[in-house]
Amino acid sequence: MAGQRRRWIWLGVAWFASVLLVALVTGLLVGHGTPAASEHRQVQALSRENDDLKQQVTNQLRAAQVNDIANRSLRTTLAEREEEISGLRADLDFYGRLVGGDAQRGGLRIQSVRVQPIEGTQGWNLTVSLTQNAKRGEDTSGTATLSVEGLRGDKVVRLDWAALGDTAQKDGLPFRLKYFQELHATIVLPADFRPNRVYVSAQPAGDDAVSRTVAWTDAVGGTLTKPGDSHAQP
Repeated sequence: MAGQRRRWIWLGVAWFASVLLVALVTGLLVGHGTPAASEHRQVQALSRENDDLKQQVTNQLRAAQVNDIANRSLRTTLAEREEEISGLRADLDFYGRLVGGDAQRGGLRIQSVRVQPIEGTQGWNLTVSLTQNAKRGEDTSGTATLSVEGLRGDKVVRLDWAALGDTAQKDGLPFRLKYFQELHATIVLPADFRPNRVYVSAQPAGDDAVSRTVAWTDAVGGTLTKPGDSHAQP
C-alpha cells in the first residue's frame, strides 16, 4: 500500500509539473504577440535605422570637409601661380626694357611702387623702383616725390611729400641711375586718414617729369608695373 501511494504521489507531481510547463509556454507565446512586444520590436528597428542614418550623416560631413580642404588648397595654389605669372611678366617687361627691346619705352620710368606697414605705428616703408633703357648709355639724375590721396573724415584730401616724408629729404628722394635704382624712404600717415591712391613723380635733371598713379591696395601688395598701368613717359 505504501508503494502504491508513493506512485500516485509521483504521478500527481508529474501531472502538476506538466500543467505548469504548458501554462508557462502558453504565456510566453501569448506575450510574444502582445502590443508591448510589437512596440519593442519597432523601437529596436527604428533605433537601428537611426544609427544607420547617423553614420551616413557622419560620412557625408567627413566627405564635405575633405572636399572643402581640397578646394581651399586648390584656390591657394591657383593664387600662387597667378602671382608667380604676374611676377614673371613684370620681370620680362623689366629686363626687356633694360636691353632696349621696345624703342617706345626709352627713357626714365617708374617701374614699381611698394609700401609696407611698420608694425605698431602709422609709418610705412616706401620703395620706388626706377628703370632706364640701356641704350641711352648715360646716367640720369634727379629727385622723386610722392603724395597720397585718401579720405579724412568725409572729405577727400591729398597729402603731399612735405607732409609725409622726412624733413631731411624735404626736396624729394635723390636718384642717379644708368639702368636701375631702388629708392627707399619712410612715410607717416595720420591716424584718421584712409589712403586710396599713391602718386609718384620723378623729375630728371634737364628733362620732363615722369609720373605714375597706383592704387593703395596695389602698392601694399607690391604690384609691379604691367601693361596698361597709369604712368607718363617723357
